[in-house]
Amino acid sequence: MDESKSKIYGWSVVLASWLAVFCLFGYRAVFAILKGPLGMTTGWTDSQVQLGYSLMMVFYAITAYFSGMILDKWGTKPVYAIAAVLGTLGYVLTAQINQHFAYLVTFGLIGGIATGMLWVTSTVSVRKWYIGRSYATMWGFAFAGAPMAQFILAQMLKPKVAAATKAFKEAQAAADPVQIQEATAALEHVWKSNMVVLGIIVGVAMFIAVLVAKNGPETYGMKPFGAMPTPAGAAAAPEYVWGLGEAFSKYAIWAVILTFLTSMMGEFLIWTQVVSYWTKDVGLTPDKAISIYQFIGIVGIFSMPILGKVADMVVKTVGNETKGRKIMLFIGPLTGVIACVLLLMSKTTLVAAYVASVIFAIYWAIVPGGAVGYCGSVYGRKTLGKIWGLATLIVMGIGPFTGVQVSGFLKDHFGNYTAAVYFALCAFVVSMLVSLTLPLKAVPNKDE
Repeated sequence: MDESKSKIYGWSVVLASWLAVFCLFGYRAVFAILKGPLGMTTGWTDSQVQLGYSLMMVFYAITAYFSGMILDKWGTKPVYAIAAVLGTLGYVLTAQINQHFAYLVTFGLIGGIATGMLWVTSTVSVRKWYIGRSYATMWGFAFAGAPMAQFILAQMLKPKVAAATKAFKEAQAAADPVQIQEATAALEHVWKSNMVVLGIIVGVAMFIAVLVAKNGPETYGMKPFGAMPTPAGAAAAPEYVWGLGEAFSKYAIWAVILTFLTSMMGEFLIWTQVVSYWTKDVGLTPDKAISIYQFIGIVGIFSMPILGKVADMVVKTVGNETKGRKIMLFIGPLTGVIACVLLLMSKTTLVAAYVASVIFAIYWAIVPGGAVGYCGSVYGRKTLGKIWGLATLIVMGIGPFTGVQVSGFLKDHFGNYTAAVYFALCAFVVSMLVSLTLPLKAVPNKDE
């Protein structure tokens, strides 16, 4: 085996995953910023706007399952190629919509299929190349594409969105029909034109990802990096090939699903509502709220690889990858709880908002990758695509949809976003408690 070539291939996988994650989380970051202008110019309620995002997550979840099957059978390139086309169309076609149903189709259905192609493929492809003591570190580098998307895209959108939103509110306050009409048209142009630009960005990024993506290391006669050391004189045990039904007959998969699902309920609620919370409930200007939102991305760029390294150090210290991932999956939602408390405190001190952003960036660096790492440590790499694909279908089909829709309902019912923050806090607490029950192994049926 050519070690230098193996390293190049491994880093190529990380780069492709970085680009995929950038595009995937770009959809989420963009929604948090543009949902306000979208609702203002269309007259849709908060729940109606949120429905597009919720449907995106439902189709994301359904597609994730099939993308895992495609990944195991044909590799990463076909999945990334489909995502490149649909990811571009999701944005570009949304820029043309005038009806709510069309919005649900373009952003919800097409965007959901595109993003569903990216999560399982990016996480599993990295896991196939990096295991044991190196997985979390390398996934940290790949996952840094998520906060980079949040920072860069927020930076791109903030000036025009903030200015157009301010002009729209001033026109409403003046109650001048002509001024309101002009301000509405200007705000509509801002979010629609930026959707087109975002579509182009996704197309270019995913084209590069297709070029550099690689299949599993065995395809090239190579081995994964980071295997845990085996006792002297002992050979590493061969990986067991799990059937899908057999894997899901074990508590391990359901425990990690529930841990991840409840965290996702809180996480997606916060990501989609935090800018609105800071502007409506805390009283910040849109420009200031988006700047703090960007701060999460800035911190995340560095926290992803750093926390990945920390997670791998925990694994090395305890000498058991599954146990190390379990420890981190308790710490992750704990940081979510702390961040929610700080968000509530930001009503009295702006410092708390910035500290909450730092803590959320830390949470973000732990839980998503940690859940995949735990699943991979229990079930191995050979059939991880379809196992994690089905797990993602369950998690993303329920967690984000429920969190986002509950947040929209609470906003419409109470007239503010504070109740949604409390809901997110409770979701993180449940995730912590479930993580304590994660087993350290799953016994194949043949060994029972």
